[in-house]
Amino acid sequence: MSQNPWQFSESDREAVYRAIRERRDMRHFSGEPLDPEVLRRLLQAAHQAPSVGLMQPWRFIRITDADLRDRIRGLVEQERQATADALSEREAEFLRLKVEGMDKCAEVLVVALMDQREKHIFGRRTLPEMDLASVSCAIQNLWLAARAEGVGVGWVSLFDPEALGDLLQMPQGSKAIAVLCIGPVDRFYARPMLEQEGWAEAQPLEALLAENCWPQQDS
Repeated sequence: MSQNPWQFSESDREAVYRAIRERRDMRHFSGEPLDPEVLRRLLQAAHQAPSVGLMQPWRFIRITDADLRDRIRGLVEQERQATADALSEREAEFLRLKVEGMDKCAEVLVVALMDQREKHIFGRRTLPEMDLASVSCAIQNLWLAARAEGVGVGWVSLFDPEALGDLLQMPQGSKAIAVLCIGPVDRFYARPMLEQEGWAEAQPLEALLAENCWPQQDS
């Protein structure tokens, strides 16, 4: 087989795969500050994500006001309780989980879908949710860059998007999809936290991979 001139070096490839393999959804932070230059690099990595029709539908809101952070945390707590109620027999088990790290993380970012998305038709005529997929790619870019920097990231999705939008004076048609907790950590989880806590088990790739038709075990 001929040499691929576009391939990264072996050490560079391993670094990319290591970041993917060791990325964790963090809830525990050290309380130390985050270097502003590191934050800038993470945001730039997010901004370099692919997007449908190059619409770049992501918007980032950095939360630096302590009172505002507390109010956002209050919205998360409201949804935590509502989620617990909806889980019925797993309510107590769920309430033992730590679902956010806003108490000690260095930075809080709210990530949102832009407004006026309906005018972007390229790649969205039959799949309008591709704007959400694009923002998710941006968040994953930030997440992997953060792991390479030794910085923790936690994606919090327990909140009412309308209530958070009102709190942040977001325009009609926009939608918050993530509260990101970012900052130094004392250690990264050896396995995903929900596995460590016994909430769920990750499935192997083989169980989710099929050829030419839907995986039979899901039928």
